[in-house]
Amino acid sequence: MRLTPSRAITGKFLIAVGVTTVLGCVIQTQIILAEVQAMGGPVTPAVRLDTTLQDLVGFTPTFAGIVAATFLGAFPVAAWLGRRVAQPAMRIGVYAAAAAVGLGLAFQVADALAPMPTLIAATRGVVGTVMGADTTVSGVGSTAAG
Repeated sequence: MRLTPSRAITGKFLIAVGVTTVLGCVIQTQIILAEVQAMGGPVTPAVRLDTTLQDLVGFTPTFAGIVAATFLGAFPVAAWLGRRVAQPAMRIGVYAAAAAVGLGLAFQVADALAPMPTLIAATRGVVGTVMGADTTVSGVGSTAAG
């Protein structure tokens, strides 16, 4: 059975959101645990695994919403821009860049609007923000083969 274009696009969108969400959640957990460890806290491999699994269960729905909303805004811009300035083979890069910029902006907006100092603790610094936004490269890239 052949997928219709709209189903294929929806499937790729969901894969990009899913991969970005899981990678971003795992990366933000590891950044926070590294900060705890740097302060002298005991962070064993078992603690890393348990905390990561808890964050995947507890934080994934929130982060998936942020990622999906960001991609819903970023991908139409990428489609428009990609048709005008990029060779067809380079369009995936345009999508990844639009998603990364969009997610970086979404982190800043979420942190500004959240009642706590930051919604996503790993994005307090530049490294965490860049690493979180860069998960979009894997997320968007995962759809290129499909």
